[in-house]
Amino acid sequence: MAYDLKIPSVGESITAATIAKWHKANGDYIHAGEEVLTIETDKVSQTLEAQVSGILHHLVTEGDEVNIGAVVASIDESVAAPDGAAVIAPVILAPKAEITENEAKATSVASAIAGDRGIDLSKLKGSGPGGKITKIDVMSASPNSGGLSENGGAKRTTRQKMTPLRRKIADHLVNAQHDAAILTTFNECNMHAVMTIRKQVQDRFVEKYGVKLGFMSIFLKAVVGALQTIPMINARIEGDEIVTNHFFDIGVAVGTEKGLVVPVVRDVDKKSLAELESDIANYAKKARDGKIQLSDLQGGVFTVTNGGTYGSLLSTPIINPPQAGILGMHSIQERPIAEDGQVVIRPMMYLALSYDHRIVDGKEAVTFLVKLKQGIESPELILAGI
Repeated sequence: MAYDLKIPSVGESITAATIAKWHKANGDYIHAGEEVLTIETDKVSQTLEAQVSGILHHLVTEGDEVNIGAVVASIDESVAAPDGAAVIAPVILAPKAEITENEAKATSVASAIAGDRGIDLSKLKGSGPGGKITKIDVMSASPNSGGLSENGGAKRTTRQKMTPLRRKIADHLVNAQHDAAILTTFNECNMHAVMTIRKQVQDRFVEKYGVKLGFMSIFLKAVVGALQTIPMINARIEGDEIVTNHFFDIGVAVGTEKGLVVPVVRDVDKKSLAELESDIANYAKKARDGKIQLSDLQGGVFTVTNGGTYGSLLSTPIINPPQAGILGMHSIQERPIAEDGQVVIRPMMYLALSYDHRIVDGKEAVTFLVKLKQGIESPELILAGI
């Protein structure tokens, strides 16, 4: 008996998905609950698990785009679990008049991709065990030259199709600049006080709550205080109306190898720092594991992105429509500043607020950053819930 593995529905507006990665090879024996493959849509990536145990048969290859509900693999349940080594089922290939030595060395996935791209396997050098030609070897090859430049050297260019998620990100960012009047204003904050308090309470915080106290939870609380001061930044335009939100679901940008996703931390104003840190950690893990759900990304009223984790000193973030604002955090650098008439060295961070100038005036944007700066430079008020 064979079980059909189908692409599940991942959202009302999503009709297709791309096979991003097979986690199990064609012919592997898999157990129920094991991860089989990861799919990508224009909004999320998701890892699918086997519902039954048996021999896995791929019906599509990595890179294929398939419709929601399509059968992408079958699992033969009639085969008993092997003792020790995995059972390898025969791979059925279309008959060929002649198989070259390199074609015999290529994996089935590599052969399929090479066929789609018109790449000559005989010109490729395999990087896998025993010279096996892998998917990576084929994906890195040039369709016109078989992977080598005309003089036999390394390839000069690589061409690959954009993933649905990357295409969606590209369209979203372009539309954001077309549909809103984006302006960015800047300030800086002294991180000395928050770093000192964080260091003082870190051990007790971890012992009590099981998570570390990071900067993001404190920034989220400071953002809420600033949004309460300037409600128009917590608003959006719908037609000829301005809709002001009275809740604080804040998106936190998370970078993954697939692209940027922005899961939403709910009810930031009502949660403790420990609860916020736990939410952030859970979202980061889900993003890394490809298990972010569409519902995790919906409903945010404002976004925070931290380019400082990658070393960014200053940037102008793009708002996430229909939101009216986004805060950009940056790297912390020690700089000389004047403090009580004396020049001292302090850990400083530049802050950037990009906002929709159609509904947010410059004075409001500047006031927002000043309020945020006050919260970060006086974290004892946040810790006290004031």
